[in-house]
Amino acid sequence: MKITYRPEIDGLRAIAVLAVVLYHFQITIFNNQPFKGGFIGVDIFFVISGYLISLILFKELFLKGFFSFKHFYERRIRRILPVLFFVIFVSIPFAWMYLLPSSLIDFSKSILYSLGFGSNFYFHYSGQEYEDISGLLKPFLHTWSLSVEEQYYILFPIFLIIIFKCFRKYLIHILILGFIISLGLADWSSRNYPSSTFYFLHTRIWEIFAGTILAYFEITLAQRTKKKILIILFPKIGMFLIIITIVFFKLYFPHPSFYTFPAVLGTCFIIWFSDKDEIVTKILSSKLFVSIGLISYSLYLWHYPVLAFARITEIYYREDFFIKTLLVILIFILSIFSYYLIEKPFRNKKYNFKLIFIFLFISLFILAALNLNIVVNNGYKERVPKILQKISLEKPWNLLKNSRNQNCYNNIEGCKFNTLSTKKIYFIGDSHMASIMFDLKNKAIQKSYQIFTSTFSGCLYFPGFNLYNKKTSKIDKNCNNQYFKRLKKIFSNEKNSIFIFSGRYQLYFNEYSLFDNQEGGTDGEQWNLEYIPNGKYNDIQTSFKNEILQLSNKNKIILVYPIPEVGWDPKSKILSEWINSNFSKITNFNNINTSYEVYKKRTKSSFELLDSIQGENIFRVFPHKLFCNIAIKDRCVAHDDKNIFYSDTNHPSLKGAELINNLIIKEIEKIEIESN
Repeated sequence: MKITYRPEIDGLRAIAVLAVVLYHFQITIFNNQPFKGGFIGVDIFFVISGYLISLILFKELFLKGFFSFKHFYERRIRRILPVLFFVIFVSIPFAWMYLLPSSLIDFSKSILYSLGFGSNFYFHYSGQEYEDISGLLKPFLHTWSLSVEEQYYILFPIFLIIIFKCFRKYLIHILILGFIISLGLADWSSRNYPSSTFYFLHTRIWEIFAGTILAYFEITLAQRTKKKILIILFPKIGMFLIIITIVFFKLYFPHPSFYTFPAVLGTCFIIWFSDKDEIVTKILSSKLFVSIGLISYSLYLWHYPVLAFARITEIYYREDFFIKTLLVILIFILSIFSYYLIEKPFRNKKYNFKLIFIFLFISLFILAALNLNIVVNNGYKERVPKILQKISLEKPWNLLKNSRNQNCYNNIEGCKFNTLSTKKIYFIGDSHMASIMFDLKNKAIQKSYQIFTSTFSGCLYFPGFNLYNKKTSKIDKNCNNQYFKRLKKIFSNEKNSIFIFSGRYQLYFNEYSLFDNQEGGTDGEQWNLEYIPNGKYNDIQTSFKNEILQLSNKNKIILVYPIPEVGWDPKSKILSEWINSNFSKITNFNNINTSYEVYKKRTKSSFELLDSIQGENIFRVFPHKLFCNIAIKDRCVAHDDKNIFYSDTNHPSLKGAELINNLIIKEIEKIEIESN
């Protein structure tokens, strides 16, 4: 069924893809990123897809009373799979050369799930947050949106034919109801279950249904609006809504949610009210925007792996406008190439679909076999230097588990070990404490201690405070004043026990600013959490100090001072060094380091607070003395010639934890000597 071509739709596609690309390029102007809401481009794509696909299906349904599943899925296959497979094939050699074994396994798993139209499930269940900096290094993270659309393409025609056959006169009511329910669910669950809300179809389908509803009215009314005043006004309002959402959307806003609605509404306004004589329509229909819109699918597919590999090899981080310009040119060249040589030919109906299907099936088999082989062989560790082969696939904070194989980290019940012993040690803190407690637990049990753990993400020991999430507008379900009250009740019964506190003090005591090593390495832009008072203390510093002093009246306290942050992921940094040396042996093993002066400035307020906690039962551990070798140009080193001390930009690795724990054990031995 022929659909009248509307060039302004391609212009909208151009706006959507450019917004996404600019967002992922992290363009900065006067120290601000003007496209922080650029990921809204994906929501615009969903509306467009809902409109165009539904227009095709509705035209067939209302004119013929049925539509051809075969022809529908043939069009989708011709449109989606050839260029997707091509981008994957081209990316695999680069992944082989440039990815660590653990990252290569993750890469291959993401492709396998993409081939099965389920990469959104993979990224959700693997714990990958879309906005997290680690996501920028995953070449196929962007395929989550393709999987959402593909799931819609599979399910919607079946849903539509059932509704049309059984409840035809209620079709629009069901679509509107589905839109309302999905939007309401998205707004609620984005505050409670942000990951599944972001990645899954049920909270995205309202955006697709917005386009579907437009298509329904266009078919049933046999036209769009003809009122001149509306045609003049609403496309401009629509473009305004899209632009302000892209420019002013904040990362801590729940998404998708009511905050996303203006961009979706703006897209609907442009689709419904556009007219060839109206200025916004003319701009979107211009040759430039239409040309970009035509290659938008290829552009979307290519931009993310190109940028990911540029970041992995650190080409992207060079302060060189020329390099960024070359990356832009490369992405556009690849997109134009794949559009004209792959997209258009495969969509041309003169080529027999059976031959295309056989070709795609063979390609699918090869891709699946290649990536399964990588997973089965653990990413072929022998490809990389030995120092990189030791990297654990599991995060250090997830290593300590109880007898039921449950993680001790982020466990509301905590964990207990060696409970028959009368000597007790408590591990209290956030992910920094959790990262060292696997090795520390083993060392402490060797000294016949009973172990209790209580560690949560972003949660130190601040009685009288709630951890508040600005993105969900909710108090953390674990780290809150009730949790601290429960801990205090347990602690009040303790006498002559040892309490070890470790955390990322420098984050909490620096207005929640994430680390920038001022040399190009940063672990993010903003932290979406903050502590709000709910008791007698006005600030977390006073709470921490007073509660520790009170606890020290009857017990021994070990304060682990701030663990140096790196800003770079040392594994990726070493890999980049290895790549840039043309895969030859690395000889300079102290080349990944950060400024000791930056560390001192960053931790000044943390040291002042910890130093002010005085008493005969207070003991101190200084991790920076291990990692900040002042003899080497006042630097803090991230590794030696055999071991990497960090698992990411700020958490210690197992080896780093072992070194820190050796210092902690020395303090425990001092306590034992004093007690005797």
